[in-house]
Amino acid sequence: MLRPWQTKIWLTRQRGESIHTTLSNQIADDIRLGRLASGHLMPGTRSLATQLGVNRKTVQSVYEELESQGWLVSKPRRGTYVADMLPESSLSREHQHLVDLGQGECSHEEREVMKEAVNSAPRSHMLMPSSVIAPNANDGIPDTRLIPYELLSRAFRRAIVQTSRQSYMGYGDPRGTLELRQSLQHMLNMDRFMNVSTNQVCVVRGSQMAIYLSSRVLNPENGVLVAEALSYTPAIAAFESNGFSVIRCKQDERGLDVQDLERILKQHKVAGVYTTPHHQYPTTVCLSMDRRLQLLQLSKRYEFVIMEDDYDHEFHYDSRPIPPLASLPHSENVIHMGSLSKVFAPGLRLGYMVASNAFIDRVAQEITLIDRQGNTVTELAVADLMQSGDVKKHIRKVRKIYQARRDVTATELTRIFGDTITFTLPAGGLALWIDISQLLSKKYRDHLELKDANLSALFDGHVVVSTDKTQNGGNLRAHIRFGYGALTEEEITVTLEQLAEKLKG
Repeated sequence: MLRPWQTKIWLTRQRGESIHTTLSNQIADDIRLGRLASGHLMPGTRSLATQLGVNRKTVQSVYEELESQGWLVSKPRRGTYVADMLPESSLSREHQHLVDLGQGECSHEEREVMKEAVNSAPRSHMLMPSSVIAPNANDGIPDTRLIPYELLSRAFRRAIVQTSRQSYMGYGDPRGTLELRQSLQHMLNMDRFMNVSTNQVCVVRGSQMAIYLSSRVLNPENGVLVAEALSYTPAIAAFESNGFSVIRCKQDERGLDVQDLERILKQHKVAGVYTTPHHQYPTTVCLSMDRRLQLLQLSKRYEFVIMEDDYDHEFHYDSRPIPPLASLPHSENVIHMGSLSKVFAPGLRLGYMVASNAFIDRVAQEITLIDRQGNTVTELAVADLMQSGDVKKHIRKVRKIYQARRDVTATELTRIFGDTITFTLPAGGLALWIDISQLLSKKYRDHLELKDANLSALFDGHVVVSTDKTQNGGNLRAHIRFGYGALTEEEITVTLEQLAEKLKG
């Protein structure tokens, strides 16, 4: 049987600290905090060295040191495990450094380094929309042709047998089956750097349901909700349907502008902030680490909830994706939401949310009022696939396919459009955000000027269009979000050639 999830370690080195010390401290922290539980099988030294991009001897030395300290125990021909009896330990220097940076307790020299890094980043115009055309059929959906149908059918057969033998077909826990919540907990702790309990996990019917339930539990009397200038339209609709006023916050090529958020916080009472930090929707940019820490600090200072929509975390093509907000220090106010629909198919209708015990209890009450509980057979089938390691294997397979499609899309965009368009290759996701301002013919400019709600139909359902006249001297700016995930490489070429004809026509 495959390991369900590879144990991942996130390293953030202090100034002047060796990799050996950093790795040793981080593993000890993860053990002490419970992310790596007693008896947990650690990654092999070669595997962990490859993951971190370090010398294998360094990892071997760290393991040996942690064994001597009592954190780990080596079992011949079986591997290295977290010890059953753990030693006393001191505070983590690694996490303390992150906390200090977030709290502004770093040295003047460190602040200047961070400031220089921020200021030297290339600046595009701030995105403040005058209109956004709602998402359509292909703004970054997965390819259902890649679904492992035989694998799914076997898992469903086993789940049906299990339900018949163990009387699972009655009413169950509105938070979801224990089997799937345990599988999700293990995945989040091992793969997402998080440290959560099963009681903090709730299964929902897709991330949209998690968004809706969050806005149901939150109280509009506690303030407004803040979203990025360009954001996921169905989420905004869910917030407004539950009585919230939504204020838009500026964003740029590094994600949510936390300085503009602080300005909003000083002017309004804010109940929550909705964000898609991993691959921002629709612009695909990744929220930088310094802004993540600042956002978490603002959440604690102003006492608002952060709704982290991590809708396609699995499809990140860099070797080391940035950890979710929910895994970082001071993340007590984070509601983490994810989806399994992108992994297999939207039709499965499975997502999850992670929050405090009290918040999940309130969510469970709302679920009881809406549909009582989810589909037990589906949840058991997916839990089976997660526990066996088949989900991880499938993700690894389709990630390579989607990365290849991303690269083909970038190559074909350059070949077909040349320098008449601009885009930044995203680190992950299933779509590209393309500036087509130079290319638009007068016909389409007139449509944009009039905010024609039927404009997306002109592009055969392959794009999301946004326009902006607030920047760049009042000149019209237009972007499209081109979803490549559901298209083969041949289909990508044909679709882009057809799009070029329409844009130039």
